[in-house]
Amino acid sequence: MSLKSSAAIFAGKSSYWFLHKFTNGGTSLPGKITLSIDPDVLGTLAKDYEIVILTGTNGKTLTTALTVKVLQEKYPNILTNPSGSNMKQGIVSAFLTAKKGKSGKKIAVLETDEANVPIICEYITPSIFVFTNLFRDQMDRYGEIYSTYEKILKGVRMHPQAKIIANGDAPIFNSRDLENEVIYYGFDDKDDKEQMAPANTDSLLCPHCQNILHYKNRIYSNLGKYYCPNCDFKRPKLTYKVTKVIDQTPQDSTFEINNEAIHLHIGGTYNIYNALAAYAVGMELEVAASQATHALSSNDEKVFGRQEVFKLNDKNVTLILVKNPVGLDQVLEMIKTDKEPFSLAVLLNANYADGIDTSWIWDGNFENLPFDKIPSVLTGGERYRDITFRLRVAGVPEENFDQREKLTDVLEFIKGMPTKNVYVLATYTAVLQLRKLLSDQGYIDGGMD
Repeated sequence: MSLKSSAAIFAGKSSYWFLHKFTNGGTSLPGKITLSIDPDVLGTLAKDYEIVILTGTNGKTLTTALTVKVLQEKYPNILTNPSGSNMKQGIVSAFLTAKKGKSGKKIAVLETDEANVPIICEYITPSIFVFTNLFRDQMDRYGEIYSTYEKILKGVRMHPQAKIIANGDAPIFNSRDLENEVIYYGFDDKDDKEQMAPANTDSLLCPHCQNILHYKNRIYSNLGKYYCPNCDFKRPKLTYKVTKVIDQTPQDSTFEINNEAIHLHIGGTYNIYNALAAYAVGMELEVAASQATHALSSNDEKVFGRQEVFKLNDKNVTLILVKNPVGLDQVLEMIKTDKEPFSLAVLLNANYADGIDTSWIWDGNFENLPFDKIPSVLTGGERYRDITFRLRVAGVPEENFDQREKLTDVLEFIKGMPTKNVYVLATYTAVLQLRKLLSDQGYIDGGMD
């Protein structure tokens, strides 16, 4: 290790110790400090690890957490970036916090921002890439999904020996010929039924002949058992698949992967995909199927800030991150499965981390919500006027509708909502702000920054 690297690592670890002890933070700044001294330090920090890079639009943080749970069934030394700080400085910070473990394989499971994949890949040698999905997200930053995919592939092409574990239900991940070995996962739980996706869905043209893709089974958005009626392009063979969906509620899902039963203690079809990806990584790293299903079925942790449940006086509040149309629609579908009346709050910010363009809220299917069983709807956040107008257009009854710009007022209002279950949908910085308030008031532990 060079003197520069040693100095950089010492400075980074020292700053982490101070920030973690006195501010309960330290997910990004230690990495910034370390990189300012040695921009190439990541190669030194990561050299002894087998590395899994996990990327995609939706579900990265939850999939990373589930993957770590699965791998910990066999391997004690797993390093990760659990808070979702997924750019270069956050990943450096994760390595700085690594504890010396027992002997054995050292594995790093790294959630990585799509645009940062090639940046990270300049310094590390991954053994596995995991691709979850690609949807329109923060158009001002990423552009269209094929531009985003090309950024990811720029990193992949640096490491043709790495295995790719990809969502086989997403046509885009089957659209390019790669040197890498590719293993696919997806849903195979229903009989074939001819269907097509809505016209405004992403990635609906065949990459070979530009014909519109058809489906024999569509899960949501462009995900499913697709095929081109004009050429031989179709969904690839799945190695890991959901073979049965038994039951779903907003709080949990019961299903089978390769005929192995799993009870996931978090709701949403999108989270079944996340569990499936984690299962696939486990299998490829030689975790036993029984160990993987045990890990995914255990209820010993939640992923804060992405889909987190907490008590607010007598309310069961579920805080869910929303950031793009496909993710929003899937959250709306999930909360509709609640068998009891529930209340709803939607908090909209438009800072850089949220995406400054709020037009995506008009692509969400709020109109499909069962407003007859939602006696109270609240809007809030810095752009509360935008989301208020959107929900008025969607048909929220005026007598059930309230608005609060300040999050302190939002919290007080939620305490008085008329139902036991409350769902709070919030953009990224609104989640951060709300969690800080909840932490300051003692309702949750801190930890997301």
